[in-house]
Amino acid sequence: MGVRAIFLVGFMGSGKSSVGKELARRVRWDFVDLDAWIESRERRTIPEIFRDHGEPGFRLVETAALCELTESLERDTVVALGGGAFAQDRNRALIRHWPAVFLEAPVDELWRRCSEEKDVRPLRKDREQFVELYAERLPSYRQAAVTVGTAGKDLISICAEIESALQLATVKAGSSLDLSASSDTGGSR
Repeated sequence: MGVRAIFLVGFMGSGKSSVGKELARRVRWDFVDLDAWIESRERRTIPEIFRDHGEPGFRLVETAALCELTESLERDTVVALGGGAFAQDRNRALIRHWPAVFLEAPVDELWRRCSEEKDVRPLRKDREQFVELYAERLPSYRQAAVTVGTAGKDLISICAEIESALQLATVKAGSSLDLSASSDTGGSR
């Protein structure tokens, strides 16, 4: 069996990084946040890349980083993509061999979460623009193999839902790791 990977997709504020870290911990896989990978690779922050090159320039950098990441996977890995990565046809093609999990939440909930953060999000301007961007990207997110709603759920519940949908073995304290778990992408849409 080759290296397995799961790609978490969804709009800004959907919890991709938080869920990804917890899911990776639970199944004892590596975790990669694509935005952090890009910042390390480029030696600049995402807002700096947007400022210097605009969104089109950032998307080129993002695709190059995702290509590099997928070619370098050596261990089973949970990957949190940036909010716009899965909306790009080329990026979806790069990860087509692995399951994508759409972390879905109502746009009002996503706006609230993002408004409470200290992080600078280059594409979060006003509420109207936020709602329009969400609506624009939603058809792409819905192409994911699995959809998991995150509103009103804690990390444990969300991870358990992903594990069940993808038939992943969770490592419980004191038990051995089951490496024979299927990487079947079946699940709910």
